[in-house]
Amino acid sequence: MRAHSYGRDVLSRSRKPAPAEVEAEPGLVVEERGSGFCGAVVRDDRRAVTLEDRHGNQRVFPFLPAGFLLDGSPVTLVPHCRRSAAAEQRTASGSVRVAGLRARTARDSRIWVEGKHDAELVERVWGHDLRVDGVVVEELRGVDRLDEHVEAFGTASNRRLGVLVDHLVEGSKESRVAAAVRDPHVLVTGHPYVDIWQAVKPASLGIPAWPEVPRSVPWKEGVCAALGWGEPHEGWQRVLAAVGSFRDLEPDLIGAVERLIDFVTEPVETGSP
Repeated sequence: MRAHSYGRDVLSRSRKPAPAEVEAEPGLVVEERGSGFCGAVVRDDRRAVTLEDRHGNQRVFPFLPAGFLLDGSPVTLVPHCRRSAAAEQRTASGSVRVAGLRARTARDSRIWVEGKHDAELVERVWGHDLRVDGVVVEELRGVDRLDEHVEAFGTASNRRLGVLVDHLVEGSKESRVAAAVRDPHVLVTGHPYVDIWQAVKPASLGIPAWPEVPRSVPWKEGVCAALGWGEPHEGWQRVLAAVGSFRDLEPDLIGAVERLIDFVTEPVETGSP
């Protein structure tokens, strides 16, 4: 057997730095990794950027982690910070706050989340945006019977459902439930974490990492015991209080919620059923 020399640190070969964050400044030329579309930034908002190629074609893409290439290297585009004489106030989601907001009449479309904690976290970060758009968030209390709930709701092009689920990873129960939903007016997104608590960055809570909890122990109880947080309801108050803005959340959750908001607020095309 031949000996191979890899130097001192074998694992160092596979380590890659996190993609740089780059503001979507007008004129910046990037390539969207999923489609290969290359163009210059012409405008952006809190959730998406519009690119225009050399032929004048325009396409809109969401802000996703490492979603673009700049000079051949992956980057994460972020909204361009526009500054006025009086600096614009930003909401917890990073969008521009609407002064003197009066909540819009609720749409027929809805966003469903699994439980109370999910609803409270979404409200904390995206509450202002949802009131601007007239979107109501409702607790589903589990996704085991999602197909039945969807059928009872009765969807249409102007009556859409966005569903946020925990632990949406290959082979999980949640992934099977999501795959079974074939209604074009329903979008199921989620994050890979066992519980939405884990979508809050440990650094925001002052802990090095989320504790490993044996499968035989309920996850929230195990976390609270390991960290000395008392009962789960006490632990949740710590978690929620640590979230001041989207910067305290993991990108997986941010992307999932933003896609749901875009889906349920998408304008209905004339003539759509």
